[in-house]
Formats: sequence, C-alpha cells, structure tokens
Amino acid sequence: METLIELDKKLMIFLNGFHTPWLDPVILFATQTLTWLPLYAFLVYLIIKEYRREVWMALIAIAITIVLADQITSGLMKPYFERFRPSHEPSLEGLLHFVTGPDGKVYKGGLYGFASSHAANTFGAAAFFFFLLRKTRKWIGVLFVWALFVAYTRIYLGVHYPGDILVGGLIGVGCGWIGYRVYKLLHHWFGKKQLESA
Repeated sequence: METLIELDKKLMIFLNGFHTPWLDPVILFATQTLTWLPLYAFLVYLIIKEYRREVWMALIAIAITIVLADQITSGLMKPYFERFRPSHEPSLEGLLHFVTGPDGKVYKGGLYGFASSHAANTFGAAAFFFFLLRKTRKWIGVLFVWALFVAYTRIYLGVHYPGDILVGGLIGVGCGWIGYRVYKLLHHWFGKKQLESA
C-alpha cells in the first residue's frame, strides 16, 4: 500500500506539472459543475425526445446514479479514509501547481479527497447515458472523454491524486450501471401499464 501511495504522489507531481498560465482560468472554469449545465440540459432533452412518457423513469434513475455516486465518495469514503488532498499534503508542499481564482484565492478544495466525487459524478452520468442511449445514439460514448477531461481538471488544479480519480471513476461507472438497472426495473413495472392506458 505504501508503494502505491508513493507511486500516486509521483504520478500526481508529473501530471500536475503540465500547466501553462493561459490554461489556468480555462481549467478552473471547466471544473465547475455549473459550467456543464448546457450539456446536462442537452442530455435531458435527448431522453425526453427518446422516451417521452417514460422520461420520468430515466430522470429518477439518473438522480439515483448521481446521489449514490456522490454519497459513496463524499459522504462515506472521504470522512472514513481521511486522506489529505494533495493540496493539503505537507510532504508535497512546494511541489505542485495551484490556480488562483478570480476572487484572488488559491483553489485548494476541501481537506480530504479520496475518492473523487467529481470523477464519480461525471463517470456515473457518462455511464448511465451510455447504457441508456448506446443503441440509438452511437456517438454517446464520447461522454467518457468528457468525464476524463473533467476528472483531469482535478489533477491539474492539484486537488486530487490520480488514484482518487481512478477509484472515483470506477465507482461512478458502477453507479451508472445501477442507475440503468433501476430504469430497467421501472420500465418493467410501469412501462406496460403506460402502454395499456394510452
């Protein structure tokens, strides 16, 4: 375990080192959840168009996906493992690049970072929509590229180790699959009734 932790730190220093001044505000903007509201709105539009009267089932399922991913990482894992974010790790002081926001404050995130809720939430959403729409929207897999980019912003900003991202991403994919199974169950229980009443 100690070897893995040291490897994670070395990889963190390496990946965080790829920075340039003009990119700092771009990455800080891209890491914010509100930035991606148009994308979320577009995805909701897709499921409204695709599922119409069954859209409520998909919305419940995606809500379960995100809540589950967020609670497992932020509600359970971070307070349990209490692993300092790299931005708060004394042994990495002076070795990482951090970004100053428009408010003049250096962005360092909360105290604990394992596992990444950003990675869990984005990979959870990507996985859910991939499972749900892969048969009719062949391009939907590109959402995993988006999730990977958002996850990388956390490394760039110095607030998550690659290991935080990897575990968070795996949890997210698992939650996305669970959310999809919830949708399938709801469809099985209520879909036929809707068709009969139409």
